[in-house]
Amino acid sequence: MRAITYSEFGDADVLRLTEQPDPHIGPDTVVVRVRAASVNPVDWKIREGRLHGLIDTHFPAIPGWDVAGVVEQVGLDTPELQVGDEVYGYVRKDTVQGGTFAELVAAPVRTLARKPASLGFEEAAAVPLAGLTAYQAIERSAVGEGRTVLVHAAAGGVGAFAVQIARERGARVIGTASERNHEFLRGLGAEPVTYGDGLADRVRALAPDGIDAILDFAGGGAVAASVDLLADAGTLTSVADPTARSEHGGQYVWVRPSTTDLDALTALFDAGRLSVEVAEVFDLADAADAHRASETGHTRGKVVVRV
Repeated sequence: MRAITYSEFGDADVLRLTEQPDPHIGPDTVVVRVRAASVNPVDWKIREGRLHGLIDTHFPAIPGWDVAGVVEQVGLDTPELQVGDEVYGYVRKDTVQGGTFAELVAAPVRTLARKPASLGFEEAAAVPLAGLTAYQAIERSAVGEGRTVLVHAAAGGVGAFAVQIARERGARVIGTASERNHEFLRGLGAEPVTYGDGLADRVRALAPDGIDAILDFAGGGAVAASVDLLADAGTLTSVADPTARSEHGGQYVWVRPSTTDLDALTALFDAGRLSVEVAEVFDLADAADAHRASETGHTRGKVVVRV
């Protein structure tokens, strides 16, 4: 099969289109014919070696955790899925090696769900990691009716899902973003504020009684800049800054594969209550350019790779 691989840590130039053996199938695994994958910041951080102390990488490594495709082969004990099923998933394994930037990927059934019927493969590939991150952070923060939520990086891949899910649950959402994304956020139902100096004062003007839940999808000091805005019994959740847990009494969320949570997202998509923003689509051979686009940090929505 064709696959994008890298054999050493480095910048996007280490990515190569190569021929690799087809993946083996395990008893609780299916082989998916990949139609699309997407880039997440964690992909290029792993490629650069930044997470080597947290998760092992075995070379040659195929990057990518997000996938949308069609089941081509099933394992001995996979009653959940059949050949021909259209699926999407967050195929994170215990090590980095056999990722989704390839024509085929072996995926444990616990990482997959049936693809939303309302989404094409490229849209579906943009959902799993970002959508699950938003969904699980909101679940952990008990976001619901009448709560006021501050979402950092609200126009990004994760933040845009969080805004929509929180609004669906009846919460009021204030979202940080650059001014060029303010109209986009208003369209999702959020009240936009510009990040940077004076952020706390701008948020306090909108919510003088305090914030019930802060969802940090930005890092880079967003927690420190806003933690004092929390109302009594408010919750602080970050996916980017461990100090939320270690120094501020909040929680740190490392997104987990979950068929149940993907099914919940599927239901929202197919009911027309959730949408996905695709920033740009690259061919598999241009995966290095897809990584570079993600690395700019200025894309609205997700960067997708078409296989």
